[in-house]
Amino acid sequence: MDNKFVVNIGRQLGSGGREIGEKLAVRLGIDFYDKELIRLASEESGLCREFFEKADEKASQGIIGGLFGMRFPFISDGAMPVTNCLSNDALFKVQSDVIRKLAEQKSCLFVGRCADYILRDIPRCVNIFISCSDEERIRRLCRMHAISEHVAEEMMNKADKRRSEYYNYYSYKTWGAASTYHLCIDSSVLGIDGTVDFVEEFVRKKLGGL
Repeated sequence: MDNKFVVNIGRQLGSGGREIGEKLAVRLGIDFYDKELIRLASEESGLCREFFEKADEKASQGIIGGLFGMRFPFISDGAMPVTNCLSNDALFKVQSDVIRKLAEQKSCLFVGRCADYILRDIPRCVNIFISCSDEERIRRLCRMHAISEHVAEEMMNKADKRRSEYYNYYSYKTWGAASTYHLCIDSSVLGIDGTVDFVEEFVRKKLGGL
């Protein structure tokens, strides 16, 4: 019997989603993947790591892609500057293949990068979204990066916009919407460790036999 499982975590910037994911992975005894996916995708494809870092969790911005919703537009005269559209989609494909390959090999926890959509056909999976109050997010970002509240709020809003556009574009679902996930939780209510406790219990009950 195949007992492998996957936990996918979507998160708002400053919600503590990465820390929650790391601690949860340790509790569950499974491997944790976030930025590590960039290195693995680079190695898998032979492409420069900087390509993946630049495209990380960013939707395609090509003009044709934006106008017509085309993922791999056909270019006849080379007049339309759609390089970003092509490259971001190609890089997403490479990273998706890496995520699928890892999930086939072992139990994993993935943070972001549309992993819940990429692995939608895996029966033993739990999809979670971590949100947080704006006040707590700003405090955490100020503490982590030694920046002002104004800069933290700007960073937070830009990241949320970028992540939602990326997720909505590739998954055809809505980033952060309750109907998209098995569990949505506000980490400012229970704190980081309390959220880890709650999510761990939820994951174990949903999957059973862990």
